[in-house]
Amino acid sequence: MSFFAGKKILVTGGAGFLGEPVVSKLVERGAYRTDILVPRSAEFDLRRPEACAKAVAGTEIVIHLAANAGGIGWNRMHPGALFYDNAAMGLHLMEEARKAGVEKFVQIGTVCAYPFRPPRIPFREDDLWEGYPEATNAPYGIAKKALMVMGEAYREEYGFNVIYLLPVNLYGPRDHFFEPDKSHVIPALIQKFVDARESEAPQVVVWGSGCYKGVPVSREFLYVDDAAEAIVLAAERYDKPEPVNIGAGQEIAITSLIEMIRRLTGYKGEVVRDLTKPDGQPRRVLDTSRAKEEFGFVARTSFEEGLRRTIEWYERARTERKT
Repeated sequence: MSFFAGKKILVTGGAGFLGEPVVSKLVERGAYRTDILVPRSAEFDLRRPEACAKAVAGTEIVIHLAANAGGIGWNRMHPGALFYDNAAMGLHLMEEARKAGVEKFVQIGTVCAYPFRPPRIPFREDDLWEGYPEATNAPYGIAKKALMVMGEAYREEYGFNVIYLLPVNLYGPRDHFFEPDKSHVIPALIQKFVDARESEAPQVVVWGSGCYKGVPVSREFLYVDDAAEAIVLAAERYDKPEPVNIGAGQEIAITSLIEMIRRLTGYKGEVVRDLTKPDGQPRRVLDTSRAKEEFGFVARTSFEEGLRRTIEWYERARTERKT
């Protein structure tokens, strides 16, 4: 019988960009759809303990995906809300889950918790405390990292089975394409290039210089369906206190990313850089060996294939919104 069969599972953020694929993966691996609770923010304000208590009642597994999150622009505009919302949701949800006798709590962290200048590349889980996060990411990253400490403390004092996962930057269909203030780099670039192609705009403006002290700025990206697979595998197979990186284990220079998206979207115009905008973290790539060793996760979607699927989704969604 499946590990998930017959278990009551709470998935916060389960109707969102990452949440929908997680729910689908749970069902694929044997969970009954009727046993999966997806609380909606209109009914459950997870920043309030009474809402969390209501949400976790009768559940056996909690997968906490809900977050206030966005790209660099969103982080710069809302540092206070990012810290409070994410800390409050995790704090109250974990406490109410413990009190309710939940068997397992899966806390989703963030790559933004890593230091601005980590001691080594790729980032290893043991390096999380080797410095302060990049400034624009710090309130969000520290709020999420505090929940890792909370989970470790609850495991030690109460024997509460909390696991902590650190996904890298995600991308894929249904991302924040139509909320430009919240967009991360991939949806923002896809939207800019597709829209410019369709309007025959002569140029597209992109953020930052693409370099930090002469070294190309780079990122690692993970397709959202692969991230969902990792989370579900960890929920099923992983029960240790150590945090686990979730990523593809490969990085790409932002300059190369821009050119790849320009090519895949068919945009022929000029790319202009806005040097008044920040580049963010200089490099970001994870050591993903622990995820493979502990619960058998390896990303399966090639980056170019994932980009193609994402661009195709945006083109369809863009057309549908106009009809």
